[in-house]
Amino acid sequence: MLFLTKEDIKKVFTMKDAIEAVKEAFSIYSRGKSVVPMRVNIGIHKHKGQTLYMPAYIEEMDSGGVKIVSVFPQNIEKGMASVQATMVLVNEQTGQICAILDGTYLTQLRTGAAQGAATDILARKDSKVGMLFGTGGQAVSQLEAMLVARKLQCVYVYDINLQRAKQFCERMQQELAQYGAQIQVTEDPNSVVSEADIITTVTTSKEPVFDGRLVKAGTHINGVGSYTPEMQELDEYIVQRADRIFVDSKEAVLSEAGDFIIPLKKGSINEDSINGELGEVVAGKLHGRSNEKQITLFKTVGIAVQDVVTAKKIYDRALEQGVGQKIDF
Repeated sequence: MLFLTKEDIKKVFTMKDAIEAVKEAFSIYSRGKSVVPMRVNIGIHKHKGQTLYMPAYIEEMDSGGVKIVSVFPQNIEKGMASVQATMVLVNEQTGQICAILDGTYLTQLRTGAAQGAATDILARKDSKVGMLFGTGGQAVSQLEAMLVARKLQCVYVYDINLQRAKQFCERMQQELAQYGAQIQVTEDPNSVVSEADIITTVTTSKEPVFDGRLVKAGTHINGVGSYTPEMQELDEYIVQRADRIFVDSKEAVLSEAGDFIIPLKKGSINEDSINGELGEVVAGKLHGRSNEKQITLFKTVGIAVQDVVTAKKIYDRALEQGVGQKIDF
């Protein structure tokens, strides 16, 4: 069994690699080539968190596994990641556990890559201005994925904790300097929403984080943070207004994402408002953006096939390069 830390993964797998892996994962899922049960979400109400168990199996890769991921938003105030996880990868030829990976970093990587895949497929090619809501544990990978997908000149960053947002921008300006973008804080997000070509939300908010009426034509929006029926980062107006809406999994989004469940219950949208899954676009079954004026929207809640495909590719690359610690039980 191979044990892979965050640093091990970084040695063998880039964000660009992850974006391509997640595109493949979405295609596999939408073509019905995987077994992905709905994840089990156990509320840890005493500590205002959740622990999720996410299994999947992919026959064509002879691979499966389960990720155990805990989401505890208050960890940020303790100086800890709000999302922590462990990934167990199974060799489905033998049933043996072949790898244990740092699931926290894997989650950050594949979730950022999901947004990066959607941005690469749906955002205008000439996009120059990005906007990021949230500076928690997912924020670094979300920002990098936007910068990998499009050559942005500027990214505005907003967080309800202004000091945390400032520190994040200072750190990212150094760590992601190779992309050449200016990364700056905004204290009033609605004052700059109309400038953004790409908007990514990665918060645990139960109230919309920006006014959808201010979004300009041609903008691409990624809703990443909302993963329970009570969470709602995107207001009903922008969900109604979007010209093309794609999701990672229609079943999962309609079961878990308040961004869609809340307006559905009110009757302001219907299930047909969702044009399809991003994997159907990757597979060529559906078209994405068809003109420069369309507002496109991608909603992801995360599906286990992303973890298995990405983890398997990381595992294979690590074996090739002799990275990681081998452990015998």
